Amino acid sequence: MYDDLEMANVPRRLSPTSNDDQDDHTPSDIVLTHRIEAALKRVSSRALEYEYRMKALEVKLTENLGNFRAVEGLMQERISHVQRNSRRAEKALHSHVPSMSRDLELSMTTLEELELSLPHVRSQATDARRAYDSGRKKAQILVSDLTWLNTDFHVRWRRIIFNTEVPVSARHQTLMRTLFMITTSICLWLAWISLRGVYRAHRQRLVWGERLIS
Repeated sequence: MYDDLEMANVPRRLSPTSNDDQDDHTPSDIVLTHRIEAALKRVSSRALEYEYRMKALEVKLTENLGNFRAVEGLMQERISHVQRNSRRAEKALHSHVPSMSRDLELSMTTLEELELSLPHVRSQATDARRAYDSGRKKAQILVSDLTWLNTDFHVRWRRIIFNTEVPVSARHQTLMRTLFMITTSICLWLAWISLRGVYRAHRQRLVWGERLIS
């Protein structure tokens, strides 16, 4: 490009003609003029090309600048968010952590007290369970006794004599069975006496009948 500009700055040669022919161009002047015009065209085309490249570069720079500003805005937003979280963390560290530490110490103290009182509580629970079992057994016995008392006398009497599992004492059951055996024996004895008397009466009647017939 510098060669073209130097060629463009070369002065025109004047032919060694007379003063009357100074306005006429020689072939060398024409060639020089064409070269200068060609150099100017190349310079102008390169200038246009450089201008186009500059505009494209300007567009890219504008786009990159917009992207950079968007990224900068996002970075500022993230930085502010991180700063807020950092302030919250510091606030929690200075305010909540001591309170949580005190609560934890209180909880540990309570757990230690509960651990010390756990055997006593366990013994009380065992006693309460035993009392509950005893009360339940007594309630079952009372229900069984009430059911037995609400039963008819002859049913109770039959169960005492013929069953082994009855809600009465063994002494009472033995006494009732003894009375039953005695009563049964007396009844059988009376029945035997009655049958014997009937048989005798029947025999005597037969004897008196034979005597009357004879």
